[in-house]
Amino acid sequence: MARSSSKAYFGLPRLISIILAIIPVTSWLCGIITRFQQGRIVAGILRIFFGWNIVWLLDLIIMIFKGDILTLLKC
Repeated sequence: MARSSSKAYFGLPRLISIILAIIPVTSWLCGIITRFQQGRIVAGILRIFFGWNIVWLLDLIIMIFKGDILTLLKC
């Protein structure tokens, strides 16, 4: 059974989260929604403007190796 992480997209299994992270548009949308759900408003707003470039690549790499999404800001 796939292990899910509390920081992965919506608590989905790791494989599904990796698939969502591979596609830039879904990674961007899921990252924004996930940050707002976690109560990290500033991180969600920053993700709207900067989440389509280097943050996407970092999310993808971290999702593959750790099963989590990148968390730079705790606010």
